Amino acid sequence: MFFSRKAEPATKEVAAILAKYFSLSLEDTLLWCAFSQPKNEDASVTVTLPFCIATQLDALKKEVLKQLKGKLNADQLTFKQNVVSGETEVAPVTNIKNIIAVASGKGGVGKSTTSINLAFALMQEGAKVGILDADIYGPSIPIMLGNPDAHPESEDNKHMQPLMAHGLVANSIGYLVPQEDAAVWRGPMASRALKQLLDETLWPVLDYLIVDMPPGTGDIQLTMAQQVPLTASIVVTTPQDLALADAQKGISMFEKVNVPVLGLIENMSYYQCRACGTKDYVFSKDGGEALAERHGLPLLGQLPLDIHIREHGDAGTPLLISSPESDLSESYREAARALSMQLALTVEPRKGAVKHIKGDPIGIVGKD
Repeated sequence: MFFSRKAEPATKEVAAILAKYFSLSLEDTLLWCAFSQPKNEDASVTVTLPFCIATQLDALKKEVLKQLKGKLNADQLTFKQNVVSGETEVAPVTNIKNIIAVASGKGGVGKSTTSINLAFALMQEGAKVGILDADIYGPSIPIMLGNPDAHPESEDNKHMQPLMAHGLVANSIGYLVPQEDAAVWRGPMASRALKQLLDETLWPVLDYLIVDMPPGTGDIQLTMAQQVPLTASIVVTTPQDLALADAQKGISMFEKVNVPVLGLIENMSYYQCRACGTKDYVFSKDGGEALAERHGLPLLGQLPLDIHIREHGDAGTPLLISSPESDLSESYREAARALSMQLALTVEPRKGAVKHIKGDPIGIVGKD
């Protein structure tokens, strides 16, 4: 027996430790904890986290066991992750639990780079992830994945099989039409094409589909936000005033169409000299933090201006795959963990049976 009948149940003790660890209420973390045998308070405890932090689970388990002071051993405490489908106003897409829009009020802030690296970071944190390149006028995801000449296949001439690169499933307008053709499409044509791209792709079961949105807050962005079942969004900015003014427009757009904004990511926050370690704030300082505070949003990450980010993007060799142990990769994983947790804590789970999760289709093509 681990506890006397007068002691707190093991689940409550574990929940209390988790509440302190994550700065949450006990009511929140109690929902994660259960006995492996529900009617047996001497049974082992299983913690099911509703977000993805796979790289931190070993450290978290050690911390919980340490604070339990021998009341449970390692075999009696199990951690799992289970991302649920979030509620949306628009009907969900088959097999996709959560669609997250990565947006910016203007171009040139590193939105596409942030999208692709966040997708790989979420994957390394234990999530099943896909990416949809909705940047109709400048589809860059194929280049960043190293397969710009690839094309989706179709067995029935109605549905596309997404491509796979480095374990990430993806689709992009860049796989279907030459970039110079897409660049001259009018708004309604572009919106219809993107909706088809989303609905007619045979996605496997995904915890998250990251959508690299077109820059700006015009008709295409508004149509996407209203017609696509977006679970939530994040806004990418740089610290400078011009970018922050446009990022604020992006936040307002999502608020008007009732899409939750999970937080901000400040890109190009600083440049760190490799020789001496000095940080130079090339594009101003703390602008993203001030904007996040003004809107009551979390700042999910502050990412540096670094040549490796550009090099890996241009070469089609994802940073988090080529250099997973680097400080840069950890910065993206930290932002991904914050994103995943924020979504789990702020978006209501889908009510009723999750009928849109059908199971993985056969035949995703590409390279692992």
